[in-house]
Amino acid sequence: MFAIDGVKLPSNASKAKSGTRADFEHQAGKLETAARAMLERHRETDRCATEPDLHAKDTQRIASLKSAAAQMREWLADHPEERKGSKGTIRKSNRTDNESAKMATSKGVIQGYTGVAAVDARHQIIVEAQAHGTGSEQELLIPMVKAMQDTLSADSLITADAGYHSEANLKQLSNMKIDALIADNNMRSRDERFADQGKYKALPGPIYDKGGKPKQAARYQPKDFNYDSQTGTCICPAGKKLYSNGSNCTIKGIAAVKFQGAQRDCMPCAHRERCLLTPHKTKVRQVAFFQGKADGQESYTDKMKRRIDSPEGRSQYGRRFATVEPVFGNLRHNKRLNRFTLRGRKKVDAQWKLYCLVHNIEKLAHHGYGQ
Repeated sequence: MFAIDGVKLPSNASKAKSGTRADFEHQAGKLETAARAMLERHRETDRCATEPDLHAKDTQRIASLKSAAAQMREWLADHPEERKGSKGTIRKSNRTDNESAKMATSKGVIQGYTGVAAVDARHQIIVEAQAHGTGSEQELLIPMVKAMQDTLSADSLITADAGYHSEANLKQLSNMKIDALIADNNMRSRDERFADQGKYKALPGPIYDKGGKPKQAARYQPKDFNYDSQTGTCICPAGKKLYSNGSNCTIKGIAAVKFQGAQRDCMPCAHRERCLLTPHKTKVRQVAFFQGKADGQESYTDKMKRRIDSPEGRSQYGRRFATVEPVFGNLRHNKRLNRFTLRGRKKVDAQWKLYCLVHNIEKLAHHGYGQ
């Protein structure tokens, strides 16, 4: 079994220098405007004063503003195109290291790279390592699996957490004949072993404002409506009958049954604030109940859910955490890899591979190969 996971580390780049081309254009314009305003103010002072004197500190400030604006203009000229993601969406560029990315972590937003590693469950040897300038783990799974092709055998199993889960990834793994267990976001909610996991969450700090803002009541979800599939009726939380306005419709490839309330019931209803997202605009509530794939075919996600919820799947997937997380603990804590010190994906990837190589050499030495 091989476990794939990644760790997000800061890079040798300034988070403040991230943005789109429009952001940089706006910042350069502000700097140029500030420099012109300072010059004009000093010219006015020079005209009024008997002994004109432009302080050296102010002169240096104006030069600094002009230099920063010129650097932005030069960067924009050298990078005429926006940075694009794998799906064509615009990603923020960075003027220090344009191959790094701004990504969210449990300790805040960082400017950095994601170091991905594939670790075997028997000896915790890293069989593949890559560094990518993106926080999206979904697009990193297939490149890792393709790089491991020579390592995998017919009975190999690949595991990864929910960050790598997508219908497209599961479909591609199936086409590649790769055996994998990829968790989805709701896996733990379906596992009775995690029913009381909420009690282990960390309590707020001592200076936390325990008053806070009053929480609004959650909006009524489809599960709050009484839908009877046998009779084809639906009763809202207020006890009013909804009318069918789509008994056989398809929403994004999924068969659904739709209901809608009557204006005479919804307009004077006391539950409007909890039932409607925009009660001042929307007249009536609509609700849909999904019945499964419209074509009757089971999705790759549904197949994975059924497999990972089985006793065998839970046992196999349960080994993932103890396989890969100690490796990251060794790299980050023992080897002190707190951040990447180089710039550019090629150099950062080499630095990540070097640390992973040292980890593997240690493993070999501890297992007697060095004696």
